[in-house]
Amino acid sequence: MLLLMSTRAIATSTLWQIASQATMAVLSAVSVKFVAIGLTQELAGAYNSAYGYLQLFAILADFGLYAVSVREVSAAKEKEKVLGGLLVLRSIIVVLSLGSAVLIAWFVPAWQGTPLPIGITIAAFVPFFTLLAGVLRTVFQITFRMQYVFIAEVLQRILTAGLMALIIISGVRLSTDVRVYEWFLWVGAIGALFLFALSAFFALKLMRVRPTFDRVLLTRLLKASAPYGIAFLCIALYRQFDLTMIAVLRDDFRLQNAVYGFASRVTEMTYLIPTFLLNSTLPILSDRAARGESTRTLLGKTLLLVLVFGSASGLFSFFWATPIMSILTTPAYLQSTTQIGSDTALHLLSVPMFLNGIVLFSFYTLLTKHEWRPLVLCMIGAVVISIILNLHWIPSLGFIGAIRTSTIVHLFLTITLFPLAVRSMPVALPASQVFRLVLFSALLGTALFFTAPLLTSITLSVVGLAAGALLAALLAYAVGFQRLFRPETSARAI
Repeated sequence: MLLLMSTRAIATSTLWQIASQATMAVLSAVSVKFVAIGLTQELAGAYNSAYGYLQLFAILADFGLYAVSVREVSAAKEKEKVLGGLLVLRSIIVVLSLGSAVLIAWFVPAWQGTPLPIGITIAAFVPFFTLLAGVLRTVFQITFRMQYVFIAEVLQRILTAGLMALIIISGVRLSTDVRVYEWFLWVGAIGALFLFALSAFFALKLMRVRPTFDRVLLTRLLKASAPYGIAFLCIALYRQFDLTMIAVLRDDFRLQNAVYGFASRVTEMTYLIPTFLLNSTLPILSDRAARGESTRTLLGKTLLLVLVFGSASGLFSFFWATPIMSILTTPAYLQSTTQIGSDTALHLLSVPMFLNGIVLFSFYTLLTKHEWRPLVLCMIGAVVISIILNLHWIPSLGFIGAIRTSTIVHLFLTITLFPLAVRSMPVALPASQVFRLVLFSALLGTALFFTAPLLTSITLSVVGLAAGALLAALLAYAVGFQRLFRPETSARAI
């Protein structure tokens, strides 16, 4: 019965997050389209570069606190006090990190005279309020009330998409006006503030949230989060720092990041689903591991779901890159006889997209066992490889070099981290489930390959994408993945 409740709790929490992300993905696609329509490629590149640069400092500002907060608040007797300490600690680190990001941006020589510094200054409000809302998200995570996250995030995206729509309706098209570029960035800041306010409103209904300045508590939380803060910083460096390196190493960085940035945003959206699944699993996994109970079956189910999502995301990006990017951008961003486009980038990013799920699974497994030393060492190795290869390839190949580097880095992390993870916490993944995964991937890939030539317009691409998502769901049901949510008594049962 306990396993059934755990499985249902994880499934419900994850499904709410998937529903939230699916809805947000649609609304984000609309927002991305508005940016592509409203700004020239140069200003769209500056827009993408601003957010790409801030990703690094946002991860540094998080400093592993979200992953630790779920575990710490779940286990704490005084949950409100721990949550209040996390809120204070997060606020201090956020101000220091994002303040440094803005200050540095104004002194980078390559960015002088460009709209990037002012863009970064405005865009910094987005991670600022989003990270503060992330502390409150812990309340919903540990109480399995993720429907409140769904409401807050979806309303935020409706607000931002609506405000961007007003800009487009006013007649803005391919604007070269820096003020319009700033308007789009201010829309994101307003949306993040709204998300924080709504999250605070809902969180106060479930738990008393008050800032707590307790030096002993803050020191303990900081020490607990530090190893994972380093690990998350490494993730940001090998996953998002390439946009900033392009902005520093290429004179045509605005055009490069205009094309590459939109494909990167699609990739980041696909990274969220396994992250949310693992976040939903972490509280129960930590609790079961602490009590000495078997986690083999739970880990096996989690890994299989991560592989299913990774396979589907990778296959859609590999076979349907052009239809997907035609929906999100304009023809100017697509591959032609004279340029490589966003669809080229998305096609090539399909491999890291699949491997990312395995890396994250390994990351969270080692996080559960507090085995941070091998995790951090592997992550630092990945960053060193990423920076060296990007320095070698970006000046000559641009974003193609960045994607080549990303693929190598994800392969390195998969090969090094996954064996460590399954050795630390064994996984029950029967051959029958592996066969189902291979069958699902083969059927979906075949269907996408043969239907891709039919998607010759935006309308057909939208209809095709909806039909493809439905097909993926039906195939998942047909091969029996729904059985993962049935109560099990042994590892063999899955």
